[in-house]
Amino acid sequence: MVIQNHAIKNYMKINIKIFLSLALLLVLISSCKKLDKPALGDYPKDASAPGGALKFYAAFDGTTADPLMNAVDSIRASFASSNACSSISGISGKAVLGNGSQFVKYISPNDFVGTAKNFTVAFWEKRNGMPIGEAEFPFSIASNNGHWAGTSMMLLFDHAGAGATNSLAVLKFVLVDKNMNDTWLTWEGSNKVEGIQDNNWHHLAFVYNATSSALSLYVDGAANTNVATWSGHGDANMDASNVSGFIIGGRPKEDLGWGRSWTGGIDQFRMYNTALSSADIAALYSGKK
Repeated sequence: MVIQNHAIKNYMKINIKIFLSLALLLVLISSCKKLDKPALGDYPKDASAPGGALKFYAAFDGTTADPLMNAVDSIRASFASSNACSSISGISGKAVLGNGSQFVKYISPNDFVGTAKNFTVAFWEKRNGMPIGEAEFPFSIASNNGHWAGTSMMLLFDHAGAGATNSLAVLKFVLVDKNMNDTWLTWEGSNKVEGIQDNNWHHLAFVYNATSSALSLYVDGAANTNVATWSGHGDANMDASNVSGFIIGGRPKEDLGWGRSWTGGIDQFRMYNTALSSADIAALYSGKK
């Protein structure tokens, strides 16, 4: 009788252990189901998937309380590492506004630098003139390549000189390749650009064609008559290994002794590793993209 009672007790202990083990397993399975990846939120999505020609796209259309989410790159869902700019109404949805010292910074422009033999940089801008003696930077690709400006690519708006109208602009596009060859591709002197600093939204597109080594400027969907050339350089040939950041509305080095961060609006910022056609540019403009 004692042996039977002992066996019964052991049987009950075994069953209890099995029951507890099954219960614990069910709890773990239930907990795992709750660990699904949270949604990133409603950020703008473009038709180009990762691996396509569109390498970076920030629409700045987020409406959350998180400025980093509002500046997300829609190609790889890359959030900005910092965003001190204000949110304003843009050409389409929201846009960002700088104040001369604030900008949006990302770890990189994805794989744009390493894949761009030809390229297109397109965005909308809105600003009201440029004070005499000032220069401002709509964007720059920061680099540890040893270049004096600390960049692989940057664009600056320069002042147009005494007596110039507020809407007249001098544009200077700087490129640095992996061999430390650099160039300034400019619209200045008699080629100054009229009508893009009149406090209205304007679409700008810079298209580099490696075959002709030429950088073309499109303003509001139309080609500017001045085409800047890099003297037979060929492929852009930038150095992806030294990229240290990507800045919209600023530059890598603040100690150059001249210039400042952007004080206007920027919207719908796009970077492609191909030279878009004039029809493509016109479509971006007409579609407010």
